[in-house]
Amino acid sequence: MVTHMHTRVGEVHVKQFRALPIGAELSDEGNVHFRVWAPGRKKVELVLEDGGRKSDGQKSFTLKDERNGYFSGVSTVAHVGSIYRYRLDEKKELYPDPASRLQPEGPHGPSCVVDPTKFEWSDQEWKGVGAEGQIIYELHLGTFTREGTLEAAMEHLEELAELGITVIELMPIADFPGEFGWGYDGVNLFAPARQYGQPDDYRKFINRAHELGIGVILDVVYNHFGPDGNYIRAFSKDYFTDKYDNEWGDAINFDGKNSKPVREFFISNAVYWIEEYHFDGLRLDATHQIFDDSHMHIIAEIAMAVRAAAGRRRTIIVAENESQQVRHIRRPTEGGFGLDCLWNDDLHHSMMVRLTGHTEAYYTDYNGSAQELLSAFKWGYLYQGQRYSWQKQRRGTPTFGVKPSSFVTFLQNHDQVANTGRGLRIHTMCGADILRAVTAMYLLAPGTPMIFQGQEFAAEAPFLYFADHNKDLSALVAKGRREFLKQFPSLATDDMQSHLADPSEYHTFERCKLDHADRQRNAVVYDLHKDLIRLRKDDAVLRSLRAGMMDGAVLTDDAFLMRFFADDGADRLLIMNFGPDMKPDIVSEPLLAPPEEMRWSVGWSSEDPKYGGNGVRQAESDEGFWFIQGHAAVFLIPQKREEGSHA
Repeated sequence: MVTHMHTRVGEVHVKQFRALPIGAELSDEGNVHFRVWAPGRKKVELVLEDGGRKSDGQKSFTLKDERNGYFSGVSTVAHVGSIYRYRLDEKKELYPDPASRLQPEGPHGPSCVVDPTKFEWSDQEWKGVGAEGQIIYELHLGTFTREGTLEAAMEHLEELAELGITVIELMPIADFPGEFGWGYDGVNLFAPARQYGQPDDYRKFINRAHELGIGVILDVVYNHFGPDGNYIRAFSKDYFTDKYDNEWGDAINFDGKNSKPVREFFISNAVYWIEEYHFDGLRLDATHQIFDDSHMHIIAEIAMAVRAAAGRRRTIIVAENESQQVRHIRRPTEGGFGLDCLWNDDLHHSMMVRLTGHTEAYYTDYNGSAQELLSAFKWGYLYQGQRYSWQKQRRGTPTFGVKPSSFVTFLQNHDQVANTGRGLRIHTMCGADILRAVTAMYLLAPGTPMIFQGQEFAAEAPFLYFADHNKDLSALVAKGRREFLKQFPSLATDDMQSHLADPSEYHTFERCKLDHADRQRNAVVYDLHKDLIRLRKDDAVLRSLRAGMMDGAVLTDDAFLMRFFADDGADRLLIMNFGPDMKPDIVSEPLLAPPEEMRWSVGWSSEDPKYGGNGVRQAESDEGFWFIQGHAAVFLIPQKREEGSHA
């Protein structure tokens, strides 16, 4: 996205080529061009709080009114590192740049001029990543390491590559107030959070990931601004609308009066992360709270802009959409938004019910049965327009014809771990044997699997909700969090409410930091994840799965199978049994039949002693007798039957 502009500063006429239509950018002459949208304001002044690079330099000057809501101008004294704010209509207050590329002191402080071109990239041959064949790893920079920095996180990139991770999904990094938080209350969307490092530290992290063959996508929040440190309303109230109800405050104005510059702001932000930081795509948070009645939805326009910005590099754009609207991943020619993937909450909820037995709150409409799990793997969403009793309305849209890779599948993520109240990891809530089986199920089945940081080595650290706000807001946030968790009756009791962690306490945040020594302490869990990912990548059939290449059958309420069809007939079989051992006398299900002249042999089992299992039994004998181990997942490959065996 290159913006061509003409502007005057004094008597000097400048032709300015901007990367983005807003913010502070360096010109070819080494000066700094500033541009901001402030419709309704009569005067906008740039205030250089460090005085600029000349002792007699102009500390402030008035930006030119472009007569379209924008104000712009070139400063010959501002430089890389200059600290600045804006004064509006000659009032006393000074405000940071809405498109600031760095907030050294946080959202309440001044903005800083940044040179995005000085970093020396070495990823010129990097081709990006598409949706097919990926293993995603969700990562929160503040808790991934004890240090909570990009530099410390980068030391673990080789380990993630060795594990088999192909895409890192960074939780939001738009700058937010305080010293810790999840990032979903960001207010400076163009300023990478200072808590984790400087702008070039982010570039260094992504560059190193690319060297190791790992893509990096960014979780962005385009549905609301955070409640603290958000000064954007001072520039224009038209950033917001009361046309729609938003769960977290004022809805963003994407389709009302003066919405075109608002759309430009968010589209520019998406492009910015792709162009200046080489991110490989985005994860769009809570798109059901992004409201737009325009001819072209803002999400579709963002997707188009991201693809264009990436050029020949492939990108992934993922959406979280609670209402399960498949329109997000339909082609634009089919009326869709053109995204790649959707998070699949239905599958997560069904797996959690199977593992824990709890059906509270939003788990109400799930039973974790073999039929339910198989349907989720075959069709993506379970709710595609049926009545959903928890919400007392219909939910979802049909997914028929959608590629399996379009659904991101997960057993843990930041929300779901934190929503257990105590922030407990799933391995503390169920038996080890059944957890191994479920882990195998979702890592080998169709879909794009995602691992939440520390899941791969059964991290002992919880993951709680934490946010460092001012005292008054902290009290409101803590109260709101307690109220939110009351949807779970077991968390609504006075006794349990008293045990909930205070989100604003540093100790709450500190408890969530991973101890990577757990990788060695829980080596059997780490080996399980590593081997399953390798199997998914190395097995010729699993690696080449396409739509229509999998079918399944329910054996009992606790057991089902998935058959993966191979072009050469050497199919694969994955059998899940959450109940007791099975020795079926009748095996009339055709999908159990091995390829001609073959029998099924165990290629991998969750009961392998290597993973802490109790030993592996052969599933099918040469004579056709079956033994299906209980609380286990077994991956079967065809093997030639021995001569002399009965047909």
